[in-house]
Amino acid sequence: MKRILANTISLLFVCSLLLLAACGQSTSKNPAASGDTPQNGTPKPAAYSPVTIENMGRTLTFKEAPKRAVSLNQHTTEIMLSLGLEKSMVGTAYMDDEILPELKEKYAAIPVLADKYPSLEVLLGAEPDFVYGRKSAFTEKGVGTVESLKEKGIEAYVAKGTYVPFGTLEDVYEDISNIGRIFNVQGKADALVESMKAKVKEIQAKVGKHEKPLRVFAFDSGQDTAYTAGKSLSTQLIELAGGKNIFDDVEKGWAKVSWEEVVKRDPEVILIFDYDKPSAAEKIKFLQSLPALANVTAIKNNKFVIMPLSDVFEGVRNTTALEKMAKGFYPEKFN
Repeated sequence: MKRILANTISLLFVCSLLLLAACGQSTSKNPAASGDTPQNGTPKPAAYSPVTIENMGRTLTFKEAPKRAVSLNQHTTEIMLSLGLEKSMVGTAYMDDEILPELKEKYAAIPVLADKYPSLEVLLGAEPDFVYGRKSAFTEKGVGTVESLKEKGIEAYVAKGTYVPFGTLEDVYEDISNIGRIFNVQGKADALVESMKAKVKEIQAKVGKHEKPLRVFAFDSGQDTAYTAGKSLSTQLIELAGGKNIFDDVEKGWAKVSWEEVVKRDPEVILIFDYDKPSAAEKIKFLQSLPALANVTAIKNNKFVIMPLSDVFEGVRNTTALEKMAKGFYPEKFN
């Protein structure tokens, strides 16, 4: 009898321990159930904190990430897609070139509102809560002013390099960072900026320093006069590639200059901006046919570098533009 009683007490003791262990497990925090980390192990996006940004003389405040964004230019579209924001976009517009190959699939899933700038009616039809583009987009000939869009409940972000006097790569980095903050993808934005900065350093290391940088004439278009880049992002890229824009003293981003002045400044390289018509080949042929340029060093040495215009607009292509310039200016450094 004593043995049976002892066994019964032991069994009850073991059951009590098992019950306590089960209760302990049921009160433990379950990460998957709590929402801290989904079952697939992917961290949830950080909670959105209000974002305040200065842009073109305005203070923009966002209490949540935009959900229906429209990008009005290729370079702004490529920034947004590079940050993985395609699911937050309801429209794109104004392509200067083919979309970057790595972004093609994302781009194809977003409606194209217009070949150029959409009308205000078309824009409003997309029901956007956020619009991003160049300064030239926000006029009465474009989609309307930023003020008029604000009255309709649409916040507008203007690419900084298009409204400051002289755009720079630093302005591009700031835009990327700001878009990252607005859409709560700051980590992706930081990584993109750092990768661009690293590429610039890599190219500069290959080019090296030059006491006398190559004299570069950036030719956009023109016959009676030449339309060229003055103080601008293009000029900064030329300098980073080891060149010197012969019209870097022009106090405008883009300006008309005389052929006599081009001859006087005698460029060693001519940078051809390629877009639409005439083609780059036609532009080169035209320059070679001008008697006034016959003794210009770049013409005599047939030294031309072709640059898609989309590469020098403020965006993720700028490091590609820099590399193309550097390889064109100093090909021996990249062999």
